[in-house]
Amino acid sequence: MVEIKPIIIDGHPFMAVSVQLPKTNLLAVASDKGYIMCGALDVALLNEKLRDRGIIAGRAVGVRTIEQLLAAPLESVTIAARELGIEPGMKGKEALLKMR
Repeated sequence: MVEIKPIIIDGHPFMAVSVQLPKTNLLAVASDKGYIMCGALDVALLNEKLRDRGIIAGRAVGVRTIEQLLAAPLESVTIAARELGIEPGMKGKEALLKMR
């Protein structure tokens, strides 16, 4: 099942996506500038092979719901995310607010 729904964080709109797959869920929350995602996100690929795209993204591991993704500290972030002041250890919600 795929669920896509708008969410509001501190008065700002974001889009939450949850994809239920066998034995795992893919989770992401996005703004117009960037996104945070569950452990399936390959930050190294974005930083190395796709660096020229300037993708703003962060990865949180061990999350199973959108709520957990928002509350979890980011394990890794892209170079472009760091340029916005987003750092590993920052909560997903805080990172998203920097992506508005």
